[in-house]
Amino acid sequence: MSHKIVSKRQLGEEVFWARIEAPLIARARKPGQFIILSINNDYSERIPLTIAGADAAEGMIELIWQKVGKTTAELADLREGQSIANISGPLGTPTHIDNFGTCVCVGGGIGAAPLLPIATALKAAGNTVLTILGFRSKDRLILETEFAAISDELIVTSDDGSYGRKALVTEPLKELCERDPKPAQAFVIGPTVMMKFCCEATRQYAVPTQVSLNTIMVDGTGMCGGCRVEIDGKPKFVCVDGPEFDGHLVNFDLMMKRMNAYKKQEQAARAAYEKHRCKIGLDE
Repeated sequence: MSHKIVSKRQLGEEVFWARIEAPLIARARKPGQFIILSINNDYSERIPLTIAGADAAEGMIELIWQKVGKTTAELADLREGQSIANISGPLGTPTHIDNFGTCVCVGGGIGAAPLLPIATALKAAGNTVLTILGFRSKDRLILETEFAAISDELIVTSDDGSYGRKALVTEPLKELCERDPKPAQAFVIGPTVMMKFCCEATRQYAVPTQVSLNTIMVDGTGMCGGCRVEIDGKPKFVCVDGPEFDGHLVNFDLMMKRMNAYKKQEQAARAAYEKHRCKIGLDE
């Protein structure tokens, strides 16, 4: 069963959004879960992407991705009306959603995409949602309008001060944790180093913190071992045991070392794809 791209647009620098036909997944998915896709049937790479949204009535799911390797670049080149050969899911353990009280949601860069369905579900469950979104610069800002619609308070930061507040996300996070009462729960998704320092900040205030480690996943089924991480001194696989974990128990230093394991191959594959892609449409 192929999956038609119903609509697609570019959100920011090398960041894309698509609405795709996948009725079974749309009906079953829950916040925090992901899919595995392969663009075609001819030995296509399989990659995991978090489900950024779903419409069960219309049978649609939404995906947001950043061009990094070959397959994400190839996916970005697909147009509305074209199809993806295979999409499997929903996979992974869903986010535990409850009425915690006040929750702070922190998204860094493309991490805002998997954070959105979680924040939306938290709001629907009756929580007060405080959101912090951090980006390198204004041209990388995504999903501000969507988060504003479901957040009781939204703080946007940029590293260079080109939009919102010039600060790292840890600065307003500490300020929110110092409020009385402090947040009952924190949810953090973004670059590994960002999640590490956010967890160090929330640990000081004893605010329970969930992180999503989806960026380290490779095949998404537990077979390759590429997403092995250390949680509370024990080995876990992000794709089958997660992708969410207690951030205060994650060995982020080990994870950052493992994140670089396939970086050179990833960059080389994308470079080869973009170099040899037909420029006059004969590959269509």
